[in-house]
Amino acid sequence: MQTETKSHMPHVDEALPEVMMRVVSELYDVAYLIERIEPMLNDIDGDAMLDSADRMKLLQGIDLAVQKTRGLAEFIDTVTAAIPLSWMVDVTTALNLVKLADMQKSLGNGMLRHGHSQPLTEAAGDFEAF
Repeated sequence: MQTETKSHMPHVDEALPEVMMRVVSELYDVAYLIERIEPMLNDIDGDAMLDSADRMKLLQGIDLAVQKTRGLAEFIDTVTAAIPLSWMVDVTTALNLVKLADMQKSLGNGMLRHGHSQPLTEAAGDFEAF
């Protein structure tokens, strides 16, 4: 995860449906990242962390965040299917507002990312300071 931004990206018109599908991919990735937190909180034992009512509210909130994120992705995906490929958009300004370089790259490179931003196969403990 990097936080550098590129302030001088070339202006390029892209098909709006392709841009929107990259947003859909990012939303599914966010849902996946949130979903990975839930089992870890379920495994925390004892009342030191949360009492059972607070724990249940937290777990329900995490579940709701995952459902909402996936719902938004499905909504955008479905609406995008009705957008003609001839509709073009310049995403330069929007990309410059994205602070995470990896997300900026995923949204702006014209290619859908396969996999997730934090694959399960990577070693635990590695991080990039931001």
